[in-house]
Amino acid sequence: MNDARIRRLVIVGGGTAGWLTAALLAHALGSQLKILLVESAEIGTVGVGEATIPQILHVNRFLGIDEDDMLRAVHGTFKLGVQLNDFTRVGDSYLHAFGDLGLPLGLTPFHHYWLRSRGRPGAQSLWAHSLNAAAAAANRFARMDTVPNSPLGGIRYAYHFDASLYGQYLREHIKPGIVQRIEGKVVDVRLHADDGHIESLLLDGGATVEGDFFIDCSGFRGLLIEGALKTGYENWQHWLPCDRALAVASAPGGPMRPYTQASARSAGWQWRIPLQTRTGNGHVYCSRFISDDEAAAQLLANLETEALGDPRPLRFVTGMRKLAWNRNCLALGLAAGFMEPLESTSIHLVQSGVNRLLAMFPDRHCDPKLADEYNRQTRFEYERVRDFLILHYKATERDDTAFWRQCAAMEVPPELARKIALFRSRGQIFREHDELFTEIAWLQVMIGQRIEPQNHHPLADALDEAQLDGFLGDIRTLIGRASASMPDHARFVADHCRGGP
Repeated sequence: MNDARIRRLVIVGGGTAGWLTAALLAHALGSQLKILLVESAEIGTVGVGEATIPQILHVNRFLGIDEDDMLRAVHGTFKLGVQLNDFTRVGDSYLHAFGDLGLPLGLTPFHHYWLRSRGRPGAQSLWAHSLNAAAAAANRFARMDTVPNSPLGGIRYAYHFDASLYGQYLREHIKPGIVQRIEGKVVDVRLHADDGHIESLLLDGGATVEGDFFIDCSGFRGLLIEGALKTGYENWQHWLPCDRALAVASAPGGPMRPYTQASARSAGWQWRIPLQTRTGNGHVYCSRFISDDEAAAQLLANLETEALGDPRPLRFVTGMRKLAWNRNCLALGLAAGFMEPLESTSIHLVQSGVNRLLAMFPDRHCDPKLADEYNRQTRFEYERVRDFLILHYKATERDDTAFWRQCAAMEVPPELARKIALFRSRGQIFREHDELFTEIAWLQVMIGQRIEPQNHHPLADALDEAQLDGFLGDIRTLIGRASASMPDHARFVADHCRGGP
């Protein structure tokens, strides 16, 4: 019987996506196949992503990476969530915090007890019951799996880091001999005449790179998935209208906040991300409502510290490839699609794409039924992330600019409309299958953006008023003590993972 196993796997493109893919595949399959990574030092990376979500910790654990060593190398800090400012009304601010909110009682989620408490004397914010929110408000951080001497969950965190340095770190920690890096630009892609699969790549220096399976990490260009295979792209700009970004670093300064900040502007929003050696800033905006010069002026006017250079421009179209896996080619990272960085999902989508590939790893024939299932799961994940991002724009009461008036008036995907209506009516949220964002994430954005439920679950009425007050008060007391026991975030970083020049 012919051996149809994949023996040569080719990754096109380095950067964070390429080297993360290479590291994960090398660790999982390094003894079974040869991995080639083609990249050119002359091609720069996008380099705007400096924030992550907690799932990245699974990557580091799988690869056996020492967290403190990694953070020293990438100038990293810790992230407890995203502070969203001015999205609903100018002056509004809330935190999409990682981790738990309160504690469920039996089958009833915690937030129904909190919903019942609204309007009572001494009622507290939803975030008064979040350890991550309490620590973020005090600029504190510690690794804490659970709240001591309690059933409450502890700190859940992610990272802020220099994404290009993270890609380099992953590259340096791949065992020697497993991944071969090839310097060069792809100038032609040759397809098999019989089935249209990719056969080989021609590089600018004349070399030919053959493979059994190809992974496209070439960024927005999509050299393989689009340039060679003409897969097609699904445009979501009618829901996510921002199409440009400007990124600039500024000097470190002020408190080292353990959270990302996203502040709405007249035609988009601005990010602020604290690293050890600098602060990452950027302005994501819609070019139909503001000029590039005006967007740059807004960005620079709202920096907390001195800019370290000129803003770097980026143009994009939100959406996804019609097929992430086409024939013997799989697209990851920007080659697969683009979600703006409001909730820091870019690196995670690479990670989950590799996980799916490992679960469905093919032979050289690339069974279409396997690719169909991969594409179905990928579409589900992308669409649910898309809907979560749309919520930030749709759920606004701002009417001070044409951009925000358009966002408030737009029709949204039916699944998102259903989710909003159910929450507004009954305060209920249901997570489907393995969608990325949990009920707690949806809850915080909906409450933070003033979507107020009309009712709470009737099971939350099982407590009398004194019991309800005691239940909520005890949670706040435990959270307050745990937060107060943590060191300052900057002190924790200095003691455990200080890096940089």
